[in-house]
Amino acid sequence: MRGFTRRRFAGLRAGPVMTRSWMAKGGGLVAAVLLGAVLAGCAAPPPQVAPPMIADRITPLGQTSFDAYLRETTDWVSRQRSFQTADHASELAWNAPREWRPVATPQAGVLLVHGLGDSPWSFADIGEDLAARGYLVRSVLLPGHGTKPADLIAVRLADWQRLVREQVALMRQDVPQVYLGGFSTGANLVAEYALDDAEVRGLLLFSPAFKSNVSLDWLSPLLSHVKTWLRAPSVDHAQQTPQRYLNVPTNGFAQFYLGSVTVRDKMAGKAYDKPTLIVASQHDSVVDVDYVLKTFQQRFTHPASRMIWYGDLPDARALPRVLARSDRLPDAHISQFSHMGVLFSPRNPVYGSAGTQRLCWNGQNAAGFQSCMAGDPVWYSDWGYQEPGKVHARLTFNPYFDWQSGVMGDVMRGL
Repeated sequence: MRGFTRRRFAGLRAGPVMTRSWMAKGGGLVAAVLLGAVLAGCAAPPPQVAPPMIADRITPLGQTSFDAYLRETTDWVSRQRSFQTADHASELAWNAPREWRPVATPQAGVLLVHGLGDSPWSFADIGEDLAARGYLVRSVLLPGHGTKPADLIAVRLADWQRLVREQVALMRQDVPQVYLGGFSTGANLVAEYALDDAEVRGLLLFSPAFKSNVSLDWLSPLLSHVKTWLRAPSVDHAQQTPQRYLNVPTNGFAQFYLGSVTVRDKMAGKAYDKPTLIVASQHDSVVDVDYVLKTFQQRFTHPASRMIWYGDLPDARALPRVLARSDRLPDAHISQFSHMGVLFSPRNPVYGSAGTQRLCWNGQNAAGFQSCMAGDPVWYSDWGYQEPGKVHARLTFNPYFDWQSGVMGDVMRGL
């Protein structure tokens, strides 16, 4: 244990977002658990290689065409997935990589990367919108996703980085110009890559998780060696939905953290001078959004770059490249915007205002959860928000989606 420091551990470089769900019992309890695990871990060096029984839980990589990647990955998901419904075809469509092709021959493409615990469905509406604007669009599946949460136990940041690197190269076989986009963890991955590749034309970063708002996230890589799950799998709580994971092993949080350190270190040494859109919510329960705002102002220097801020922004006149919109819309029963809601149109068939998937596990009591699940009227918010007399589901759609898409198009054109 001697000589162990936060900075030294960050240097391991091995990255999803440390959600507030596991913090709900209070920071003191979490600190005790984490520090106890650290001490236990110091008693014996943790293994550096995943056990053989989980070493094969990585989505195949190394394809020489996107068609091969799509075929092999879809086959992998179909064989490895823990299906949540009898409609296997729909679940595969939500979780497999996807491509949108424009009507005319595209001159540019956009590669989109989802977040921790999510799926390519994260970009169902954004991908369709970009294709309608003439771009070739692809949404990929991060290794460890799309099947079952336990498949994240063996994943390393290097697997995610390799996927981005390979898919950029494959897209360049089909279009002369490539933009990158990502949500949360995916935003970190594409920003890190773009900082080293001057040929990337620009970035679309949705709820980028450059820095989590959990102060003890730096312990997660060590904790992953001694505690497989922060919340152990239980029959009382679903582990996943047809579209995403609801529980993530500790290693998932560890790989997110190490990825966030990597991108922060790279941004500290250079500015990014290509057109960039950053979308953030003031009340994001996952991300340190003040850090994101400061980083946008200091590091994303292109005059066409814009940041969309959903919430209250003091003295917005002093931030001419930041566009603010209120995230409290009582007429729509919206108390505040969420980490994931920025991605989806209100018309989305799954997550829209009349969608089939309501996320009721939102940090409220059992009675509120049951009321939400029963289909009773609800309000919408990010994780953990509560008001007396109101039941809150997670906000999974963006009332400003069409306006946001227009800003996105302007940024990509350098306007």
